[in-house]
Amino acid sequence: MTSQVTKAVIPAAGLGTRFLPATKAMPKEMLPVVDRPAIQYVVEEAVQANLRDVLMVTGRNKTPLENHFDRVPSLETALKQRGDDARLQAVRRTSDLADVHYLRQGDPLGLGHAVLRAKQHVGDNSFAVLLGDDIIDDEGELLREMLAIHAQTGASVIAVQEVPEEQVSSYGVVDPSKVDGELEKFGDSEERPALWVDALVEKPAFEQAPSNLAIIGRYVLRPEVFEVLERTAPGRGGEIQLTDALQELAARREELGGVIAVVFRGRRYDTGNKLDYLKANVELGVAHPEIGEQVSEWILEYAKTLTKDQ
Repeated sequence: MTSQVTKAVIPAAGLGTRFLPATKAMPKEMLPVVDRPAIQYVVEEAVQANLRDVLMVTGRNKTPLENHFDRVPSLETALKQRGDDARLQAVRRTSDLADVHYLRQGDPLGLGHAVLRAKQHVGDNSFAVLLGDDIIDDEGELLREMLAIHAQTGASVIAVQEVPEEQVSSYGVVDPSKVDGELEKFGDSEERPALWVDALVEKPAFEQAPSNLAIIGRYVLRPEVFEVLERTAPGRGGEIQLTDALQELAARREELGGVIAVVFRGRRYDTGNKLDYLKANVELGVAHPEIGEQVSEWILEYAKTLTKDQ
């Protein structure tokens, strides 16, 4: 096993049922966020963390993902003839962004199974996992820090976020390690604490949740996770849960390096959630260099009309 990480795995086989009928004929990962599909933000984040070898684990009806990152010579020629250099560069940048590979998941047996399907591509090296419908708006900083922690410790590293009590049952949740009653930390960052993990629980009821630190869609994993996943029985929902495999990695810390959770407090959008998807379009629209000012002005004017109506 080598700790040098060069590959990113992006599971993108979900059906996107929460967005039906919009996702009846279009993958949820291709829903636009301002001027790019959601999946492009995820690939760009991997590249910003110097991970240009990307494997997408897909399912049926996901061909548009492959088309998006492929060359379209006829379109490029048309844009060039029109002298539309800005759009031509944007189209070419998408095609040149990363070395993207594709693999069908086959049976829809959960996130753990999707990660396991990446074994042949990843080999005996550590690798990153980025969920295809999670946008982390920090230009790759979180992922770079996770990679650095993995390189220093050899531990598998996961990202977590504090969530309200009523949302705990929607996530995998970590139980941080304690030494003499104090949290066992790695490093001394206050902005983004890194905590050793004792245990992980998949979607616990609030009363059984060990904390409010919910696992979000970023992981850096040792290759031993494949051997664990191969013998992990289907768990909640009849699926092979990645959380169950992480639980074993955490429990066998001396042998398998353990698990460290990095607490993320920045902007994250679950684009499979309608409200988060709308927030992503508004907030990233405000930050957009081309239309940001106009979007901000419109929001302020629209807010005034809401106040008058009330």
